[in-house]
Amino acid sequence: MPRKAGRSPEDTRRALMTAAAAAIRTGGLSVPLGGIATAAGVSKGGLLYHFPTKDSLVLALAQESVDTFRAEVLAAVDPDDTAPGRLCRAYVRACLDTLDDDQAVRNNLALVAQLLTDPAVADLLAADARRWNADLAADGLPRPILDLVVAAADGASVAPIWAATLQPGPLVGLRRVLLALTSDEALWERLGSA
Repeated sequence: MPRKAGRSPEDTRRALMTAAAAAIRTGGLSVPLGGIATAAGVSKGGLLYHFPTKDSLVLALAQESVDTFRAEVLAAVDPDDTAPGRLCRAYVRACLDTLDDDQAVRNNLALVAQLLTDPAVADLLAADARRWNADLAADGLPRPILDLVVAAADGASVAPIWAATLQPGPLVGLRRVLLALTSDEALWERLGSA
């Protein structure tokens, strides 16, 4: 099947990634490359031109997920915020402000769950988690506050996979409390002396 007329290599790569994400999300890592190629409107050879192996396609999907989340967090950093915890506040906003589309969140979580069955992807995500840990630890918050806020934001962001989505009111309240915890130096001192 020839490449669709007028489609750039970047568009073809994007179509392959989209088709692969949909196929892997529902069929796991055992989905055949031919089916992914067909869904993207590309020949199997065209797929192999962009991704020489299934492993390279799987790693590209995982890397895209990592890169997308990092970009969302960095975009959520308030340029006027110079206080300790500014990256953590952006992390909270990135985790909680995107929960309005339950199906998109479930789709992303289902894809990541499938991708995690690949040891190379697990290694990639573990390295990303270590990077987040270092970046957030350098953000100036006391470790107990940081751990609590990140755990709560992470937990809320994966709740849709369990169909336990927070409604808008409680979600706004959670966001407000988590952001306040990252700014309340008096509380940090009280916790440090307890």
